Amino acid sequence: MLSIGVTKMARKNAIIRRLSAVETLGSSSIICSDKTGTLTQNKMQIVEIYGDTAFTLELGTMCTDTEIGSHGEVIGDPTENAIVNKALEYGINKNMLYDKMERVGEIPFESERKLMTTIHKLGNKYRIITKGAVDNLLNKCNKICKNGEIRNMEEMDRRNIFDKNLNMADKALRVLAVAYLDVDRIDKMTDEEIEQNLIFTGLVGMIDPPRDGVKEAIATCKKAGIKTVMITGDHIATAKAIAKDLGILTNNSLAITGKELDKIPQNILERDIMKYSVFARVSPEHKVRIVNAFKQTGKTVAMTGDGVNDAPALKKADIGISMGLNRN
Repeated sequence: MLSIGVTKMARKNAIIRRLSAVETLGSSSIICSDKTGTLTQNKMQIVEIYGDTAFTLELGTMCTDTEIGSHGEVIGDPTENAIVNKALEYGINKNMLYDKMERVGEIPFESERKLMTTIHKLGNKYRIITKGAVDNLLNKCNKICKNGEIRNMEEMDRRNIFDKNLNMADKALRVLAVAYLDVDRIDKMTDEEIEQNLIFTGLVGMIDPPRDGVKEAIATCKKAGIKTVMITGDHIATAKAIAKDLGILTNNSLAITGKELDKIPQNILERDIMKYSVFARVSPEHKVRIVNAFKQTGKTVAMTGDGVNDAPALKKADIGISMGLNRN
């Protein structure tokens, strides 16, 4: 029977390495799922921009690893592709910008920082461009570029940006902030110094529609007594909006952020873990705590999505079953 089950799942692009995993999966009572690309299509499209649109897109498209092919095809991460595609709509081509401002350095994205930085040669100077989570990036900014003018960032500016970020997130948009800084030299600057005293330029809000059949699958799991939990690095407002739409977050369940999770002792988390259905702004270490807390309730826990790959520590945790979905 297990062999037959494996064969049927293989026809649907779910490859099982161990026969016993099918039995474990069948007894799972908690499914912890990543959001992007698992519950959603991972086909990003920018639908809203706050700030200087053209300049924000120019900086944003340069601060990506996406490539534009010889036939105009955009190849890379879906989130970055959305920025590059939107820039192309405005006649802003990343390749042409790189010809003028060569990329000479970078600080890669890290889940802990939730930021990415690229460094470009600009005449006799260097242009630092940083994009990432709004709350993280704003902490690095002390100036703002508005209507082409640069001035000190005031508290009212920060409130307006946070309000706009929350407004976009409430519409289930993933929001990224963009900032920059021109400096004379970078050779003696540390990575931390490079990402300081930046000039905020704008926000980009992109939509990622739910995958077909996910809502129905979650409803089926619920009828079978299986609790579906969303674990994501996105803003909590974005996560809650999508979770409500999919039926994950109900009136009887709660959402929590990684920062709030840090304040809860593990024994208290284990006691209250069943109250939560959404975990936002989490790190790989948080995922281990969450899964282990669910396991302490005596439940069999499944972890699905590319979040498994983001957390090497999960491989060391005693998880009931961990499986990745074929995104095709």
